[in-house]
Amino acid sequence: MLLNIFEELFTWLMLFIILLNISQRKFPRTEKKRKATILIAIDFLVIYTLIALTTIWGLPEWVGWLFPVLGIAVIIIFRKQFWPFRLHCVKCGKKLDYNRVLGYDENLCQDCYWEAHPEEKQAEENKKKTPQEILEENFVKATSVDDIQWDLWEPTETCVLTYVTDGDKILMIEKKTGLGSGYINAPGGHIELEETKTEAAIRETKEETGLDVSNLEERGVLRFQFKDGLRMLGYVFFTSTWSGTLIDECEETKPFWTSISDLDYNAMWEDDRLWLPMALEGKKFSGYFIFDDKQMIDSRVDEEIDE
Repeated sequence: MLLNIFEELFTWLMLFIILLNISQRKFPRTEKKRKATILIAIDFLVIYTLIALTTIWGLPEWVGWLFPVLGIAVIIIFRKQFWPFRLHCVKCGKKLDYNRVLGYDENLCQDCYWEAHPEEKQAEENKKKTPQEILEENFVKATSVDDIQWDLWEPTETCVLTYVTDGDKILMIEKKTGLGSGYINAPGGHIELEETKTEAAIRETKEETGLDVSNLEERGVLRFQFKDGLRMLGYVFFTSTWSGTLIDECEETKPFWTSISDLDYNAMWEDDRLWLPMALEGKKFSGYFIFDDKQMIDSRVDEEIDE
């Protein structure tokens, strides 16, 4: 009788354990629970074998009942190895779903698991993101300009700066609003749709200073990656050809002439001191910068040599 019961259970239990062990493979960090299913299978196999031997040797049936009791006792004594399964999260007490009962050794609900393994949460979130979104996140996380793939980097905003000189004097503006307010800079602004960078430089200079400029020379390209996600590409122009009357100020800026030797770099963006002296000497350059608000995190300025 006892042997018949175990014979009926054996095939179904072994099939269940095999399928369970296979399904556990898809869950990370499930080594203990996979091992437990195998130990349970071995325990049941030993019990079944001993019961069969009892029948073959013609021993009393009550002897056979000792082996299931012994098998259960083994499971109880070594329960940490045989039964690592839990129905509730060990951290917050939330009821676990089927996958987390059978998989994931830590017995944590989804929220607690993400908290314990933020790298896996990030990897899971990345699966839902486009390659471009992942790339843009990497730009924001970069702390060195060498960490950024500048050949894949694309600006969210494109602007111009125009330095107007008159002998040893240079035209600057005090920025009153917007990005860089409180700093002094060259006249400039965004390039509008269907407008070339040179046209934008001429227009912005007129709007902010009242002067008409021409014969602009492009001397540099600036690439700014901000920690808030802003990616700005800037073209730097120089000219000494201008006409008109300087306005006192407008809503956004206050223009003024100053001596080149008296330029106050402490009142400018941090990057200016790295490339502006080079540009004033007539050299061409490319600049790469990472900023967190107004603080420069890293930079690189390369002089461009005409071949």
